[in-house]
Amino acid sequence: MERARLKSPVRQRNTQRDRRASLSGLAVAGAFLLAGCDSVAGIPGDEPGPVVSQAHTTPPAAIPAPVTPTLAPPPADAPPVGAVPGVPEAAPALQRWAADLSSKTLAELQDKCWIIPPRSAQEMYADEATILEALAKPGTATKNTVTWKSADATVTAERDAVTSGYACPRVFPAGAQVGYDDADARHTVRRYLSRFVGSPLDPADKEGDYPLLCNANPASWDPNGTGKPIPAPLFNNSGRLTGTTKFADQQIGSERLRGDYIAVTVPVTNSSGATQTRTFTLVEQPEGYCIGDVSG
Repeated sequence: MERARLKSPVRQRNTQRDRRASLSGLAVAGAFLLAGCDSVAGIPGDEPGPVVSQAHTTPPAAIPAPVTPTLAPPPADAPPVGAVPGVPEAAPALQRWAADLSSKTLAELQDKCWIIPPRSAQEMYADEATILEALAKPGTATKNTVTWKSADATVTAERDAVTSGYACPRVFPAGAQVGYDDADARHTVRRYLSRFVGSPLDPADKEGDYPLLCNANPASWDPNGTGKPIPAPLFNNSGRLTGTTKFADQQIGSERLRGDYIAVTVPVTNSSGATQTRTFTLVEQPEGYCIGDVSG
């Protein structure tokens, strides 16, 4: 891809932050993400039990609400973002985020990009200069994503996020496989249970706008590989968790099943004080993981 090397002046306000983790560090980030603890200090989900929501105004994150909000243009001093042929809204959506990358702390970015697991955001967003170098290049688009690449990094965002006007991207070392991982699956369950106990990670995190459940139609649920898919069981039966009052956030674990399916386990406590481990089964889809069933 052609190099449009537009080096914008990057603020030195976080020089130590920018240098503490290069994208070579991203290559080993998986070692952290394989563990059940995907949170970091000061971020929702850091302590066991229900997650405390934060009082703040959040722009649309990775998946937008059905109605696209009216947002102010990107700041005049926002870092340059390369145009994406056929997707004119892509550059402004990433410019709004890039402006925050250049002016806010990692903790503030994690707070805004609450759909991404906090530890993942910390790893992905650490090397500001490398990210901005990639974003300055012309982008490309597929049905589900828009992507910018440099010699060192790949920056990608969901098309739905771009439509919202503010896109929190994912960042990968050049040549690394781009997609979702086990931490994303665990974070999906964390978000679902946080809503269920009345403490969503963000007030905007509602099923109608940010769906976490797999659709029942078409009937495609088949974690056991029977060849006879059925509707996702949880879609019309979320009452299985009725009475849940809290969950052990720091004890969320995961195990790969066959194909794109993954099991996520977490101790859940009901209104009677009884705690049992629930197993959520999820499947990876182009827009991320969705929850199809829960047992235990």
